Amino acid sequence: MTAVSGHGPWPGGARDELVAQQTVLDDLASSPTGVDPVPFLTQLAGRGPGADAVGRTASLLAEMPVELGPHGWKLTDHPGADLRRAESLLREDLSALAVAAVGLDGPLAVELTGPWTLAAQLWSARGDRVLADVGARRDLSLGLAEAVRRHLADVRAQVPGATPVVQLTEPLLGQVHAGVLPSFSGYSRLRAVPGPDVVEGLLPVVDAAHDAGARVVVHLGATWVGVPPVALAGADAVGLDLADIGGAGESAGWNERAWELLARATERGIGLWAGLPPATVSQCSGPQLGELVRLVAEPWRRIGLPVAGLADVTLLAAPRRSLADSATHRAELANLGRVAEALAERAAA
Repeated sequence: MTAVSGHGPWPGGARDELVAQQTVLDDLASSPTGVDPVPFLTQLAGRGPGADAVGRTASLLAEMPVELGPHGWKLTDHPGADLRRAESLLREDLSALAVAAVGLDGPLAVELTGPWTLAAQLWSARGDRVLADVGARRDLSLGLAEAVRRHLADVRAQVPGATPVVQLTEPLLGQVHAGVLPSFSGYSRLRAVPGPDVVEGLLPVVDAAHDAGARVVVHLGATWVGVPPVALAGADAVGLDLADIGGAGESAGWNERAWELLARATERGIGLWAGLPPATVSQCSGPQLGELVRLVAEPWRRIGLPVAGLADVTLLAAPRRSLADSATHRAELANLGRVAEALAERAAA
């Protein structure tokens, strides 16, 4: 059945963890008949440093302590207050999950920053981005693999009935591969990472999640050129923000090359997690959900994929640049449920 899930970030501040987690679980449990809910561990980034995506993921790295520096999170020689804060915030989230998800028996998505985006955003202790050092980024990939194993064990300890799904966010993978990221000085660009090396960096993390019994989704944002490396690394699904993959002058969401790559991945049994924008709202008729249905279904049909395959698509809201209020996010989840219901009906026709 067509499914609905979400990324981890959610509005809220200190002491809002339990309310946020209960809201997500309850709202997804109310999905329409024929739609599979995939609840997710919430991340209340509004609590500040350590609750952000990079800080949370970096805090899990074994034997690679981090701290905040002038440009963001960086590796350091010894654990400090920044790391302890990030670890404490994650413990609070897992405790809230344990209470809110009592009796949960089924999929549960947990989101972490993928190895290439993490290497692009994390700075070495005394130099450039970790991405600039081949040895350091290899160590980072292996450290993240071990972090995934331990994190999944912690999640299962809190929710024994959960079947974890690891969402690795890789929005910078395309820039890493293209060699367009600036160096520390800003006067040069870091060397492009070739495709085989991209696959090699993803493999340990994907394998670690599989070894722990989890499925893996690598979410690329609009970076559709990352679909082949994700497939070669053995991920179970690839995520793309469909409204953002079309080029200038093309119809919304349509990019023939991108959809060809998605079709090949789908034919290999790799699922699609489709990120959808907020529905436009008419004062007369409310949310224009038909536009979102077409954003998925029309390119799917146009590229020649079997309509029955729409039943295997998972929908989630494309990440926002800034978090809206909780009511807005809840409305998006409800809208996605109705879009998923429409796609499921098409798949069954």
